Amino acid sequence: MYDFRQIRKPDIAFNIPVNSFSQKPVSPMNCYSKRAQSLIFLAAFSLALTACGGKQDAEAEAAGKQGDKQGKEQGKEQDKEAEAVPVEVVSASKQTINASYAGTANLDAPNEAQVVAKSSGVMVQQLAEEGDFVSQGQVMARIDPARAQLEVQRSRATVNKLSNNFQRAQQLLAQKLISTEAHDQIRFDLESARASLNLAQLELSYTNIVAPISGMVAQRMVKQGNLVTLNMPVYRIVNTQYLEAVMNVPEREMALIKQGMTVRMQVDAIPGQVFTGRVDRISPVMDAGSGTFRVTSAFDGQQVLRAGMFGRFEVLYDSRENVLTVPRTALLEDETDPAVYVVRGNKAVRTALKLGYSNGEFAEVVSGLKAGDRIITARKVAVRDGAGVTVIAIDGKTVAQPKKTEKKADDKA
Repeated sequence: MYDFRQIRKPDIAFNIPVNSFSQKPVSPMNCYSKRAQSLIFLAAFSLALTACGGKQDAEAEAAGKQGDKQGKEQGKEQDKEAEAVPVEVVSASKQTINASYAGTANLDAPNEAQVVAKSSGVMVQQLAEEGDFVSQGQVMARIDPARAQLEVQRSRATVNKLSNNFQRAQQLLAQKLISTEAHDQIRFDLESARASLNLAQLELSYTNIVAPISGMVAQRMVKQGNLVTLNMPVYRIVNTQYLEAVMNVPEREMALIKQGMTVRMQVDAIPGQVFTGRVDRISPVMDAGSGTFRVTSAFDGQQVLRAGMFGRFEVLYDSRENVLTVPRTALLEDETDPAVYVVRGNKAVRTALKLGYSNGEFAEVVSGLKAGDRIITARKVAVRDGAGVTVIAIDGKTVAQPKKTEKKADDKA
């Protein structure tokens, strides 16, 4: 800035006409002040332009960085969308498929008996235990026979006495020393005594508790030394050689299930083993309340099955050979028509199917697929129609995957 104090006043006086300018005289001090103000205005204007230009450059730079960031995020999203879903597939193949009705029931032993005591007394001997196999007529336990033995001896003595009296009566009747009425009375008494002897001997035999049927001892109700009363349950015997299962089948299956059809059964107690039986009886009437009818199946116990086991049954009423099938786990679980995802060119393609027979594991494909098509079974929930997929296993065998190349990280701004 100028130091106006150092400016000297001019020594020469200017003679300016009065009417040429304003009547007020202009001093040199005012001229220099206007020039300084102009310089200050120009400097401020330059600074304002510079500040505006810097702000615009900063905004442009920030906008560029934001655009780069959004571009990177969009690229990541596109890469994520393009990432293939790892899936497991199986090949559609031809095999035999059975049409069947599936149901559940408990095994029952029709040949079952409860052994009861036919005499009273203390059990002095126990000859069978739970789990033992007994034959029909085998002695399982004994009750104290002392009282019954005494009754037999008394009855036998009475019979001997009356037998001698009857012999003498016959001799006297031959000599006509007694009447026929007296002779007949002695004969009737002898027959009654013999019947009493037989009854006493029968009571004595009841002290031996025997098995009424052949089978396994399922339950023992008393112990040795316990007092046993008449008709008291002592044992329960079950014949496991022949078992039955009664299923309540819906009426729509009545025309399909026939007597003699094959029945397959699986029990939880013996996993991995399938037992084969047959339809033994079909009820001729329908239960109006439940709309079902009773189907009784027969099975051979094979020394493995037991009464009371819970079984899953499958009645086979038709069979088709060499038909195209797919696992039921591959079917899409939605409310539309049956469909599966087929892998074609590393893409998942939704394919509608027309199904035929189905069982617990496979379903028959009438149309929509051909043999060898690769069907997605695992992770099908994460797949969409047309999405990229990577097959990691085929028919249960793992597929080797190529190594992925590492991408270089972008330089930081």
